[in-house]
Amino acid sequence: MIDAHLHLWQPTPGRYAWLERADPTLRRPFTAAQAHRELAEAGLDAAILVQAEDSQADTEAMLATAAANPWLVGVVGWVPLDDTNLARRILERWLRYPAFCGVRHLVHDDPRDDFLQLPAVRRSLMLLAEHGIAFDVPDAWPRHLSAVVDLAAALPGLTIVLDHLGKPPIGSTEFSAWQRTIMAVAAHPNTVAKVSGLHRAGQQYGVEELRPVWDLALELFGPTRLMYGGDWPMTVPGGGYARALAPIQRLSAELSGAERHALFHGTAVRSYSIPETSDV
Repeated sequence: MIDAHLHLWQPTPGRYAWLERADPTLRRPFTAAQAHRELAEAGLDAAILVQAEDSQADTEAMLATAAANPWLVGVVGWVPLDDTNLARRILERWLRYPAFCGVRHLVHDDPRDDFLQLPAVRRSLMLLAEHGIAFDVPDAWPRHLSAVVDLAAALPGLTIVLDHLGKPPIGSTEFSAWQRTIMAVAAHPNTVAKVSGLHRAGQQYGVEELRPVWDLALELFGPTRLMYGGDWPMTVPGGGYARALAPIQRLSAELSGAERHALFHGTAVRSYSIPETSDV
């Protein structure tokens, strides 16, 4: 069983600036050893590390950690997509690492509403497609989800991974608008989505609350285009890893064995080109 969305960080001055706005429980180091215990207790065997800062330093740290921990089977790093020449050079560097499998940019923190439409970004994403490297889009709703539709149409050879199901506004009047847009995203076969990061501060989080999103995701993507992500340690303020996983386990228990295998293994392996080994 693979967790397709795990973070680690060691905050230092000038690093992970977004943590200054985050819950105080997140403003501390989170290590591979801690994460391994959390996953093992929940019955998961492996994980894919995902960048938490738009910097080479963050990606370097993840790649080094993955090299020292075989249970970390992939790394979704960062390249400066808005500078194609520099992106090409850094991408060539990351490709030397066996664990490197994807690229992400924190679009929700970027001040440019049109980031995914910038010509330089499109050229850089074409490079990813040529190398078979997936592109993760975090927290796409509300600013960037429509742009994902256009991106998927423009670059059909690029695997686009929609983190956290595009951050559905559960319980909000915006839910119908998100639903219409996610339907348009899913209509493109080069898109996949992560069932991850669905808890929102101050809201109830359980099977009843997740059911509408879960049912829609299954209808639109099917299990073969969905993957589970724990989003640890972002789940710590909401009760921790097991608390976040519990409703997903209950909902996925309704699936067949093959469908559960896709959700917790197959989609991640295929989307990120993770080698099938006896350890995963």
